[in-house]
Amino acid sequence: MHNIDLHGIVAYPITPFREEDGGVDADTLVRLIDQLIDAGVHAIAPLGSTGESAYLSESEWRHVVETSVIRVARRVPVIVGISELTTAAAARRATFAEEAGADAIMVLPTSYWKLGEEEVFQHYARIAAATRLPIMAYNNPATSGIDMSPELMIRMVREIDNVCMIKESSGDIQRMHRIHELSGGTVPFFNGSNPLALEAFAAGATGWCTAAACLIPEQTLSLYAAVRSGNLAAARQTFYRQLPLLQFILKGGLPKTVKAGLRLQGLDVGAPRHPVLPLDEAGCRALATILGQVASGEARSAA
Repeated sequence: MHNIDLHGIVAYPITPFREEDGGVDADTLVRLIDQLIDAGVHAIAPLGSTGESAYLSESEWRHVVETSVIRVARRVPVIVGISELTTAAAARRATFAEEAGADAIMVLPTSYWKLGEEEVFQHYARIAAATRLPIMAYNNPATSGIDMSPELMIRMVREIDNVCMIKESSGDIQRMHRIHELSGGTVPFFNGSNPLALEAFAAGATGWCTAAACLIPEQTLSLYAAVRSGNLAAARQTFYRQLPLLQFILKGGLPKTVKAGLRLQGLDVGAPRHPVLPLDEAGCRALATILGQVASGEARSAA
């Protein structure tokens, strides 16, 4: 069940929309997936926050899953993002992802009402009962409204068979150190906070889940390669070269900034879906400048 080699750069594609009718643009999604795999990313994770999964209908969500799995064609693992208010809806999507041929699912708990730890635990346990797929527990309190402690996530890994990985996106590097400490380094965890990529690898992260790979795949891969080789100087150099972009896309909102960046690079993926608005002109100019500096090696942020 847990036989999945997941590591390195996990790329989060945006979900392209057609300009003429606002529907999902599967042809452009296929093109983006090919670009990411050709660049060398280690996994594709459709329908995360960057993929605007919260704004898709059920049929659109399923279409993106099927399109992604078919196009990846086992070249790298596919991790499908699931975030639903109800456990039943999340379980249905988990079942569909498995039937479609996904390799794993990433579950972000969301709720209108604040959930206690036992409620979160039962949410994951019931989803796990609906699928044989490996599950990545995803902590992102800024988007979900639920903050899972390292202790809770490690408990889920130990007590729920399918839960075997963690993605930590709270922006608190101490959480990652705590996950590593509690598990004795045995539980794979992934960084989901772009500006913390270098520190996360230093804390023992197995990989980096990032939408930045859509814009600068070579730089994200270079960072991982430098870390794997133990070349700290090279890791620092490539990280600080891309840090201004990582900070920009996080602050500006991933769907709008990544879509704007792809358009600047010649791939028109449509606008974000309302209520999210496209990046404004000033933001596009700033983004173009940063992308140019990253490409030329001029971008720097204080270490």
